[in-house]
Amino acid sequence: MDTTERPAAGPVRVSGLDGPAPLSGRIETRSIDYVPANERHGKVWHQGPFWFTGNFVLTTMVTGFIGPSLGLGLGWSVLAVVLGACFGTFFMAFHANQGPRMGLPQMIQSRAQFGLRGAILPFAAVVFVYVGFNVFNVILATEGLQTVLPGGKVFWYAALIGVAVVLAIIGHDLLHLVQRWLTYILIAVFGILTVGAAVNLDVHAPATGGGLDWTSFLIVFSAAAGYQISYAVYVSDYSRYLPANVPARKVIWWTYAGAAGSAAWLMSLGALIASALPEPSAIGAIRQVGNDIMPGFGTFAVLLSSVALIGIMAVNAYGAMLTTTSAVDAFRPVRPTIRVRVTGIGVIAVVIFVVALVLPDDYLANFNDFVLMMLYFLVPWTAVNLTDFYFVRRGHYSIAAIFDPKGPYGNWQWRGMVAYVAGFAAMVPFFKISFFTGPAADALGGADLSFLVGLLVSGVLYAWLGRSIDTAAEQAAEADADAALGAREA
Repeated sequence: MDTTERPAAGPVRVSGLDGPAPLSGRIETRSIDYVPANERHGKVWHQGPFWFTGNFVLTTMVTGFIGPSLGLGLGWSVLAVVLGACFGTFFMAFHANQGPRMGLPQMIQSRAQFGLRGAILPFAAVVFVYVGFNVFNVILATEGLQTVLPGGKVFWYAALIGVAVVLAIIGHDLLHLVQRWLTYILIAVFGILTVGAAVNLDVHAPATGGGLDWTSFLIVFSAAAGYQISYAVYVSDYSRYLPANVPARKVIWWTYAGAAGSAAWLMSLGALIASALPEPSAIGAIRQVGNDIMPGFGTFAVLLSSVALIGIMAVNAYGAMLTTTSAVDAFRPVRPTIRVRVTGIGVIAVVIFVVALVLPDDYLANFNDFVLMMLYFLVPWTAVNLTDFYFVRRGHYSIAAIFDPKGPYGNWQWRGMVAYVAGFAAMVPFFKISFFTGPAADALGGADLSFLVGLLVSGVLYAWLGRSIDTAAEQAAEADADAALGAREA
């Protein structure tokens, strides 16, 4: 596995490399294009607080409700979410290392495995994840603000999405700054809240007696893992501005520590609350627990949680813009400009607003299914992408070819597509969601092991198919592109 810390390969394609400077005033102008060395900036430790706050949102806590709702005892519920979060974050963190090496957003890198147009396959699943998460986020944030402020859901949906759009348009550096400062406040407030919950809540044993039920345990584990893997689709978006020579281990560690730490904490808090309250809701539970500590403290915690949701809504809108722009660029070359960024973010915002309005009031009842479906669609992609980066091409890519339909990656890369489809198909018998139980899951008593099957089938198959890739020829082209980039940046 060769992930040598070297300057990222430089392309020749105009729309991929010769874009404007990264900032015009305070607004980021780069989108799917390559970030050259002279525009790299930031500190690697910033990845920690960015992903801590990115994961420290009410939707994360809701994942912790799943275990007690299935009759799993508190101890087993906490163990399941912690193990699941740690497992899922492993993949996310290794994706983060791709950003500084390639200087590109996360999903456009998939063109090397799927081709410029073949990458539409994972792109579609990723846009579904972005929109779905932001719909859940805007609804929860609205419920939080409505606890103390007037206004109907139409007003608050529009206002919250509007603020998120502004943050996303200004872009990368502002999003990092907001997430970093929110981290310190969230740790202080939820530290107090967690201690209060542990002291004041009376945990009741579930009707099943609280023993270990493997089926329920695996459902919770899969939900927590899927939730974390969902962040892998845009993790490089926020590490791509780092200098290309930052140590891989530091990028991976800071991303892992931030994302896994906040997920394990908030999911465990969710499990504690759901084990004590008969019908917990994210907003109501935080308000009740906090106000028991000090009158008004719970209300403040709810408002802070709503602000944190706006931050991750902006992060999701930004990532969705990058993914949809990459998809359009595969069929009609897009020159990255402020107008393109604003248009892409605006379209995503409208879709989220409409979906949030038409979603039924019992949306949280479908949250577990949504998280598991994310896992189903994203596991084959993450297996293919990481296998290619770390074991097949070993971190060596021609960035020019990422944007060139006539390059070595072309429009269609059959190896990645075959591995993705095969992995997904192998997972289907192991699915366990409310409206479908696969035969393998049924034989296992309802246990959902699909994520393990998908990782193994897609990863191993792609590694085997990748043996026929002429990596030496690709690296020769990459060297030429590096030389051209060096001359341009001199």
